[in-house]
Amino acid sequence: MKKNHAMSLLLSSRPSAGFLRVSVPPCLCVYLVALIASFVVFGQSPARADVSADQVNAAIKSGMTFLEKRQRPNGSWSEMELEPGGVTALCTLALLNSGRTPADESVKNALAYLEKAKEPDRIYSTAISLLMFAQANPRKYALQIKQRATWLEGTQLRGEGKQKGGWRYTGKESTADNSATQFAILALHEAERAGIKVSDQTWQLALNYWTQKEMQAANGGYPYQPDDHRYSGSMTSAGISSLIILRDRLHSGSAGIVDGNVQCCGNEPEQAALMHAMDWMGQHFSVERNPNDSNWWLYYLYAVERVGRLSGQRFFPTRRPGGTVELHDWYREGSEKLVEFQDKLTFSWVGSGPGENSPEIGTAFALLFLSKGRRPVVMAKLQHHADGGLGTADWDHHRRAVQNLTMRVEKKWQRELSWQTIDFTRRGPKELLQVTAADLMETPVLFLSGSQALDLNGTQRQVLKEYLENGGFLFAEACNGNGCNGVAFDRSFRTLMRDIFPESELRKLPPEHPVWYAQEKVDPNHLPKDGDFWLWGLDACCRTSVVYCPRSLSCYWELAHPYRETDYPPAIKQEIEQVARIGSNVLAYATGRELKEKLDRPQIVMTKAGAQSPRGALVVQKLGHNGGADDAPAALNNLLTVMDKEQLVRKVDLEKRVIPPADPRLYEYPIVFMHGRRAFRFSAAERKAIKDYLSGERGGFIFADAICANQEFADALRAEMKVIYPDAKFTRIPPDHPMFTEDFHGYSLKSVELRDPQIRSEGEALTSKTVKTTPLLEGLEVDGRIAVVLSPYDISCALEKGASLECKGYTTADAARIGANVLLYALGQ
Repeated sequence: MKKNHAMSLLLSSRPSAGFLRVSVPPCLCVYLVALIASFVVFGQSPARADVSADQVNAAIKSGMTFLEKRQRPNGSWSEMELEPGGVTALCTLALLNSGRTPADESVKNALAYLEKAKEPDRIYSTAISLLMFAQANPRKYALQIKQRATWLEGTQLRGEGKQKGGWRYTGKESTADNSATQFAILALHEAERAGIKVSDQTWQLALNYWTQKEMQAANGGYPYQPDDHRYSGSMTSAGISSLIILRDRLHSGSAGIVDGNVQCCGNEPEQAALMHAMDWMGQHFSVERNPNDSNWWLYYLYAVERVGRLSGQRFFPTRRPGGTVELHDWYREGSEKLVEFQDKLTFSWVGSGPGENSPEIGTAFALLFLSKGRRPVVMAKLQHHADGGLGTADWDHHRRAVQNLTMRVEKKWQRELSWQTIDFTRRGPKELLQVTAADLMETPVLFLSGSQALDLNGTQRQVLKEYLENGGFLFAEACNGNGCNGVAFDRSFRTLMRDIFPESELRKLPPEHPVWYAQEKVDPNHLPKDGDFWLWGLDACCRTSVVYCPRSLSCYWELAHPYRETDYPPAIKQEIEQVARIGSNVLAYATGRELKEKLDRPQIVMTKAGAQSPRGALVVQKLGHNGGADDAPAALNNLLTVMDKEQLVRKVDLEKRVIPPADPRLYEYPIVFMHGRRAFRFSAAERKAIKDYLSGERGGFIFADAICANQEFADALRAEMKVIYPDAKFTRIPPDHPMFTEDFHGYSLKSVELRDPQIRSEGEALTSKTVKTTPLLEGLEVDGRIAVVLSPYDISCALEKGASLECKGYTTADAARIGANVLLYALGQ
């Protein structure tokens, strides 16, 4: 086989590609012949489709279009006779949550209609219109929100017996029902978020109503009314959401102020009713029907979304015979069903039962599930100890801390976010779904807390390491302070980090590190004085990927309620504020304020040491040096995986290798990848080996990248190449060079996106701007060809999905495209 024809086969793997005639450097010949000889293409049946973010977004968009087409000229929708204004408020609420704003024509007209409409006097229409006004603009509609909240408080049943504390339709009947009651509670909850005070008596009566013994079944289910005994998924969801809101409103949590001092790790109120209801949901979970009820399917899904979001649960666990546990990803499963069930002609949804058999109401419920459930996850609590949920758990001493921090960050970032809990304790052979690194990757930040010694097995340690190596971030604390002693946790956590990353170590983060100012400047003079509230960090991969505090941060987050006024002493308020700022800074630093779509399936690249390379696979070695040669361990394999997935090459080898420059095996590899984030120097023997590798008949190629745009590494590489080739120098590869075109069956790179950190003044948040530009690569010619390519801007961190606000470099997608083009050019030049 001729060399140029072999190369054309390699680069023509896309169906439309033709042959590309190229000349091949001598050291590539044997390699390419073996590679091409091994190509055998097998047909395979497509796997069962998994709903994607694009499918859900398309369903939401078309559902909004349907509602807008059905809107009347006066801004309303067809109303139910007994709930005037209710359908219009519900449809407007769905549009607002799905992406429309008050400035959009449909919402503007609906708001104008509802502003003029008579103030509702029924529970559903009153509650839903309050929710809608709060979503649209809580400041502008403060009067409407207050009027409705006052009316709802006044219509709560205050008599005696089982009805006391509930609501029923108009508020005038004597019999309460759980559907109307949950909507009243949801509305009052949003009223408080908008700054309207609701009396403690109203909340306490509602809690008494939900926790009376006649209400909940022994197995945890809730009915439509007390003593009804018909327990359904929709009503049990109503009970769970109400209990969460009422618990958070009335119970002080396990953090408090005692004698003018912050007290941590107190006793958490019992959660028996809530945990039993959650267990019932797990055992009866379905996205295809309303469990134990033939009607109200879409209404039920809307309620399920609230349960998942308010509880922070990503999965509902179902225990199966024999002890196995099946985990249901409620949003993924529900979205898949709704996408499948959407009418392909009208793009509406119609459910079953009065109300949701109307396409406007059914579509509004479906949109509320899809849109509110897709709110991106910013943080997840890692459950590392078994917990029955009835008392304080060592992994969750301050249950409301992460919830409060998420709400604070929502305000700062001006976008709606969510948080989750990931159960990391599932380790037995009977568990159907083990938690993998891919599962963990669906959250950008894991929060690990505790006071007792960590007890992670080898598999869990490996999963955690893979998570961090693929761009994840660990935020940890020892619950160590008044009320708890985290010495054992501290010792075990430090040991865990040494075991996972033996070449790195926890270090105190200096004042100039972004965790002290990324979102809000922390004043160390107002941090709590009764312990070490300094942050420690571990540099893993491209950045500080682990941040650890040996004192309890979550204790202060639990006290930092984002919308409820507190009467704490001024000094305590200052301490709480500064610790809350630490939390928001770490989240801003860890995520860059960029969050993935809820349904994105992260791809985890795993390697097995010592594995034999598949015959004919593309093998790219990493070149060793003392400037951080493997500081982004997943970057190269992520790039190779993209090339494999996009069919740019037929087969890749993901075996991780770092080869010293003087290793004789270097000459076996036509391409080597090199990156780092510190200055380095080669020895005389290494320089000679590199010169032999790049020059003459061998014709090797080096692709280098400055991790996080590290200037020291880039300058060191330029200096070393100057020593090896005194007459050669790096020059910018022009934007119209074939390397940036499809000539080698890669991508057209006329324009790419570059993250550019912005200069900030004292006290300002750390920000970056994404700009459109042409790729900046430098090339060094040897014997008339480009033999070394250097990217002075970051590619590796982006490939590891760990780019930070302080890191100048390409976006993940464009980093992969640039890297692929460079490798394809190296193979084909």
